[in-house]
Amino acid sequence: MRHWTAVMCAGLTLATGLACAQPAPPKSAAPPKPAPRLPSGRIDFTGLWRPADIFLIEDISLGLKPGETVPVNAWAQEKMTTHLSKDDPEANCLPTGVPRHAPYPWKFVESPPYIYILFEGNIHSYRQIFMDGRSHPADPNPTWYGHSIGRWENDTLVIDSVGFNDKFWFDFVGHPHTEQLHTVERYERPELGFLSEEVTITDPGAYTRPFTLSAKHRLLPNDELLEYICQENQRDTQHLVGPAGRP
Repeated sequence: MRHWTAVMCAGLTLATGLACAQPAPPKSAAPPKPAPRLPSGRIDFTGLWRPADIFLIEDISLGLKPGETVPVNAWAQEKMTTHLSKDDPEANCLPTGVPRHAPYPWKFVESPPYIYILFEGNIHSYRQIFMDGRSHPADPNPTWYGHSIGRWENDTLVIDSVGFNDKFWFDFVGHPHTEQLHTVERYERPELGFLSEEVTITDPGAYTRPFTLSAKHRLLPNDELLEYICQENQRDTQHLVGPAGRP
């Protein structure tokens, strides 16, 4: 049932050409309590999370500070004019890459010296974060989620990633990137029911300067990841028409 609203909205958009009205920002179903802590005293990110904002799903420009714009260069502007909705890799069941999120739950799993991020959406994929102090390889093999190394700065989890391929889009609008992409994510849990994310994007191949996006994720208490296989009975892309854009 948690996917039903999104499915109905998508169906209405495709059938009528009219986008659904955006609902009010969701409130966390968790009580307003402090974030839990581990026996060590460090903040605990345990729980099932779902994006509370559409910034990292539909259009990254919505996650910028007021008055800012996405600093696309001439190549990126031209590339976006060629993107069609039906060609969105995420719509074709491919990984979302970083920093994009699918509108489905996900969770952190700590297994020292690693942290894993497990995704319910698309291909039931995962990210592996090395927490052992290693550096990035000098010439990483380009992948969908890149090579990620992490560290704790007090209660903030910092994830530094390079080595991406150039195949995924940042959002429905089709913001592109190149293999020069470098992301730095910062996660904090200011209270029980919310996780905040700040991600700085650096890609001189597609953007004229680094820029930072902010978004939130909300806790889904007493819930678990479901099996969701996007490739199974996938019928969306044949109905997607026109240039890339928000639903």
